[in-house]
Amino acid sequence: MRHRSSKKTLGRNYKQRKALVKNLANSLILHEKIKTTETKAKILKPKIEKMITTAKNNSLHSRRLLIKQLPNTKAAKKMIEVIGPRYKQRQGGYVRIVKLNPRHSDGAKMALIELV
Repeated sequence: MRHRSSKKTLGRNYKQRKALVKNLANSLILHEKIKTTETKAKILKPKIEKMITTAKNNSLHSRRLLIKQLPNTKAAKKMIEVIGPRYKQRQGGYVRIVKLNPRHSDGAKMALIELV
């Protein structure tokens, strides 16, 4: 039974869910806009916001933390060199979720998640 279980499992076990979020974060950082399901976008948003806050502090420690969280070192490099300085003066709210029409094949709620 579900009783007060608040996490979204996305029909996957822990390792698959962790890999999915890492790959979604990687795609969002490299392309700055991705189309995915609404639930995946809601799970991804806080993770990306924390990564951008880490990237704002351009240090070796923050670079290593980002490399640890992302599967691709290009994405970590882009976070430190491009995205971090872009949001230096902003206090939060780096990511926007825009709801789209449902997917035709299975009717899943779709969303566009993008960097502001």
